[in-house]
Amino acid sequence: MNIVRVDYNNPQHAADLLLLLDHYARDPMGGGQPLNEWTKSNLVTALSQRHDAISLLGYIDDQPVALLNAFEGFSTFKCQPLINIHDVVVLNQFRGKHLAALMFNALEVIADERNCCKLTLEVLSANTSAQRLYQRLGFTAYELDPQAGQALFWEKSLTEK
Repeated sequence: MNIVRVDYNNPQHAADLLLLLDHYARDPMGGGQPLNEWTKSNLVTALSQRHDAISLLGYIDDQPVALLNAFEGFSTFKCQPLINIHDVVVLNQFRGKHLAALMFNALEVIADERNCCKLTLEVLSANTSAQRLYQRLGFTAYELDPQAGQALFWEKSLTEK
């Protein structure tokens, strides 16, 4: 698999990113609904304006088969940047071939270049196949002290387009 960093100004990269993200959105683990038209029309431009956005595309024989979207954040406890992985997509017919692991390896190179202290991600509790992958890659539930428990991911919706 050939992995490239997305150039948001490249029309082919933009189309491939949207194709793969829509595939993920339609999956039950991505919400089961296609991307809405507003998102399709505005996402690539919005990503291109964010200095913290990182998108990687994986190609096999020039066909887009994998996508990873991530964003740089900051750890106040470590006083270093971190990278939060937001989307991981592998087309159904290419799953089980360790392509996601290759995408994570490419992201770790970027994290090392940026002197990041860690990678973070969220995963649905029912997405056991993704959890197994993440555990194989060294991810664990976040906790500072076992007595205090593990971190929970919560949200509060503010606006929706």
